This record gives sequence, C-alpha cells and structure tokens, in this order.
Amino acid sequence: MKNTIILFLFILPLFAAFPPQSALPEDNISQQSILQNQFMEELKWLQEESVVSTASRREQKVSETPAAVFVISQEDIRRSGANSIPEVLRMAPGVHVARIDANKWAITMRGFNNRYADKLLVLIDGRTVYTPLFSGTYWDVQDTMLEDIERIEVIRGPGGALWGANAVNGIINIITKSAKDTQGGLFTGSAGSEERGMGGLRYGSKIGGNAYFRIYSKYFNHDDFVLESGDSANDSWESARAGFRVDWDYSSKDVLTFQGDIYTGDESERNNFRQSSDIYVSGGNLRANWKHAISDTSDMMLQIYYDRTNRITTSIEEERDTFDIDFQHSLRLTGWNEFIWGLGYRYTQNDTEDDDGLLLDPQNRENNLFSMFLQDEFSFFEDTVKVTFGTKFEHNDYTGFEIQPSLRVLWAFTYTQTVWAAVSRAVRTPSRVESDIIIDYSPYYYFTGNDDLDAENLLAYEIGYRIQFSKKLSLDIATFYNMYDSIINDVNDETFENIFDVESYGIETTLNWQITNQWRLVQSYTYFDIDSTNFTSTDPLSDPHSQFNIRSLLNLPHNMELDAALFYVDSFTSLDRNINDYVRFDVRLGWHITKYLEASLVGTNLLDDNHLEYNARSVAPTEIERAVYAKLTWRF
Repeated sequence: MKNTIILFLFILPLFAAFPPQSALPEDNISQQSILQNQFMEELKWLQEESVVSTASRREQKVSETPAAVFVISQEDIRRSGANSIPEVLRMAPGVHVARIDANKWAITMRGFNNRYADKLLVLIDGRTVYTPLFSGTYWDVQDTMLEDIERIEVIRGPGGALWGANAVNGIINIITKSAKDTQGGLFTGSAGSEERGMGGLRYGSKIGGNAYFRIYSKYFNHDDFVLESGDSANDSWESARAGFRVDWDYSSKDVLTFQGDIYTGDESERNNFRQSSDIYVSGGNLRANWKHAISDTSDMMLQIYYDRTNRITTSIEEERDTFDIDFQHSLRLTGWNEFIWGLGYRYTQNDTEDDDGLLLDPQNRENNLFSMFLQDEFSFFEDTVKVTFGTKFEHNDYTGFEIQPSLRVLWAFTYTQTVWAAVSRAVRTPSRVESDIIIDYSPYYYFTGNDDLDAENLLAYEIGYRIQFSKKLSLDIATFYNMYDSIINDVNDETFENIFDVESYGIETTLNWQITNQWRLVQSYTYFDIDSTNFTSTDPLSDPHSQFNIRSLLNLPHNMELDAALFYVDSFTSLDRNINDYVRFDVRLGWHITKYLEASLVGTNLLDDNHLEYNARSVAPTEIERAVYAKLTWRF
C-alpha cells in the first residue's frame, strides 16, 4: 500500500501537466500567436537557467553539461528546514543519506555506502575535505552557516578525469557566497526537541573601493537519539565554529579571495557493546584564490589552502596537516574549441597515537600527491553537438602512477531537448588504515593492513536525457552501468586484499514542475541494483534499491510559506542487519514578519516516533527520532 501511494504521488503531476486538446484556443491565428510568445518566453528562460562549475571546471548551463547534475539552491536550503549540510543533501536524486546517530552520517551515491563512503569526493569551494585516513568524509566537521551557501552542486558519476582519485561515484561541491553578496548583519537562532539550541551571527561590510568581507560564528547543541530498546544512545553533540571571507576585485582582470574557518566540538557515541565514549574534534583551514583574466579568450586560476584537523577518540588520536596548491588555465583556441589544463600538488602529514591493541605502523606518515589534468571540448553544428575528452594523471605514494580518462558527448537536438553519453575511468586509492593498521589482541585476534594494495578501478557508462516541456515543467533522466574491479575488502578477518569485481546499474529521474507562480513541486526517483554474487554477508553493500522524494513549496497569503517533503527509502541489508523501508515526512511553516525578520516552525520525521536508517560497524544501532523546532532569522 505504501509503495502504491508513493507511485501515485510520482505520476499524478504528469497527467495534470498536459491539458486536453479542447483546452487550446479554437482560433488558429490566436493559437499560433500564443504559442510563439510562449516559445520566446521559454527561450529567454533557458538563457537565464542556473549554471554549474564542478562538472567541467568552468561555468556552464545545466542543459549544456554532459553529466548527471543536480543543483541545490540557497532557496531550496532555506525552505528545506534542514539545520545541517547532510540533511540538505537528502533532496538530491541518487544520493543515499542515512543517519547513523546524532553526529554521524553515511552518505554516497550509486552504491557502496558506509560511514566514510570512500568513493565520493566532497569539496567546499573547490577545497577537498576527505580524510586520507579512511578515504572518506567526516560529516560532523563539514559545516558553515547555511545562509551563506550559494548552491550545492551534486555530480553523480565519475569525475576522476578532472578531480582525481576518490571522485569515483560522484562529487559534492558546496559553494559559498561571495562576501559582496552577504553585506549587513544576520542573526539566526533555533531551539527544539532534538536541536536543543542553535545560533549563528554573521556581519559583512565593505573595505575600501572594491573589497568586501564577512565574519561569522555558529554554535549548536544536539540531544541524544535512542537505541532500539528505547534507552538513550548517549550520542549528544555540540560544536562551535567561526570564520571569515574577503573578496577583492583587485583590478578589472583580477579577483582575490581569502577565506578561513576554525571549529571545535564534543561528541558522544555508543559502541556495539553498549559502552559510551567521548570524541573531541578541532581544526581550521585557510584558503587563498586568485582568478586572472589574461585576455577575452584566456583566464587562469590559482588556489592554495592549508587544513589542520585533530580528532581524539577512544581507539585512535589523529593530527593531520594538509597543504594543497591547484593551478588551472582555460583557453578558447577557436570559436569551436576550448582547452583547459591544470597542475596540482598535495602534501599531508599525519601523526597518530595508538590505543592498547590498535595502532598504525608507522605512527607518523607523510604523503605526496602530484597531478595534472587536460580537457579539450569541441563544438560542432552551431554548438548543437559537443565532444569533450579529458584525463587526469596522478602519482600517489600508495599505488604510484594512475590515469583516469573520460569521453563525453552532448547533442542538443532541439532548443529544449538534449541527450548526452559518457564513458569514464576512475580510481579509488587505498587509505592509510587499509595500508598501515594493526589490531593486536593476541592470542584471540590479530589483523594487519596491506601496503601492497592496488587502486580500485571503475569503468562507467552513462546516458542521460533532458527535456524542458515548458517554462514550468522539466524532466531529467540519467542511467548508468558501472564495472568495478580490484575492490578492497578484508580476507578471513586477517588483512585487506583486492578481491572483488562488481557490476552495478541504475536510473535517476527528476521532475521539476512550477504548477503556479505560488506553488512548485520537485520529484525524484532512483533505482539502483548491484551484482553482489561475489560478496560475503559482512561486506559493505548498504544501499536501497529504490528511493523516492517529493517536495512541495507553496507560497501562502500574508507572506507565509508552507513547505513539505516526503521521502521513501527501500529496505536494504547493512552488516547482516535488515534495515526496514521507511517513509519520512517533514513540514515547514514560514512567516516573513517583515522584510528583515523571518520565523519558521519545522517538524521532521513526523510519521513515526523513531526509525533505524543505518547499521554501522562500530556504533550501536541508533534510531532517529521525531523532532520539532522553531527558528528566527533577523537581517539587519
């Protein structure tokens, strides 16, 4: 019954979107005039559509991007009612967001989800934030004021040809606003049943003639979730952070950006033995970016950043320093050929302290990553056909030299319809844990890493189709077939080996429908399947076959807003544990009291008291509770 309701919600707008023939004007001349005006309006709208920069390392329209792309705008973030970046990502098609406990998430796309999701690359303003310790992302420390995010670009499918290792199944790039666009003051505060307290303060102003800055600080405190028994999971979480950004138009050809953040946090968790432990996190980063227009047909970008992280748990203490430099040059050789190339270098230095029985050998390690990428795009037949070839060359300290080529083709066969196809190779390099870990509880248990592992390889085939039925209705479809080899997994609970070859396939659809000027619906459906014949029951294949969501954004009279979201996640198996399918329902009621003051009331997970979304290896199964909170935002 639940599946029937969800299917009905998905297909209903398709019938309503197309009026019967009798609804058209009877007069042929009037009908032709109306259709012509409508067509011109749609062409104008297409010229103003949103752009993305992650898929091709340069800004281009979504309709001209030969990749599976979804953009989460600032308006989507505001009206979602979410209080964290992981929760915002639930609205993206093809992305599996599973909350582990109050302070942990498992997030990936196109399979192989787990706590660290080592086949997903996450960027913040082009700054890589995955940890080489696990080749994954610590989502608890990836944060900023959500009001300062311009957009989040979600690229499903491999991006190794431009971004290198670990961009295997997809890329998430969180792009923040320029300081010029965040002038004045902003205060936001909220409190509720699970989000016990959250507050943020930001102020921006102008420095001199063409320079702008902003500073911000943010704090939140999250309550415990519950175990299946109903007992407290003892996983409460609090964190504080602050940061700044300066954007300076140094000249008509030069733009400089300086940005930095610091953070600290205290977290708790229950392990599988129901024992509670505390986690302490802290860190900071500095980023400098220079963009220079060499000529009308050539420009360059240079970015340098430094990142410091510190994480103390009961099992391991890690301090890591990362230095990264990235250079890019774009050149339009002719009217139909655009060439981009770049160089990169990343240095990481890692110090660890071991616990009794668990250590990394060596305890301290330095790693170097050298890279170069090339991308050439050719346009034919008045830009209706575009062919893009790119490749990334990398040398890392674990597997040596790696090459990741990609070929993409896009055909815009009408003004409102495009089809694209791609074949790509991407790799995932071993993590430090897989190479260096030693777990010694002799004589009962002994496990060691393997410093002779090969990179995991993916050969991916993708086909996509986009159609703009009208200015108010669009459909995006992407399909994929992935062939993995040399997947790393543990063997007989003794060490890691490259032992599995796997194939997966799926389809992702998004329907965006502006029903009226006041009401918008966004629907997405994802189907995913994987050939797991060669996998054992303990292998990390924690991915549902089907996911569906529908979001409704409705503007009400008297400056009020009513927003609702329904999420369905199919059942799946996680570490020998069946995770039941569930339906999540969120509602937000917003009120613009004045031009500068906004209040909202948000309810999440309203359909049940609590439910399980994931079963992690080292965390006791924790159920996500229903939550209600009130929020106030003041701009001054």
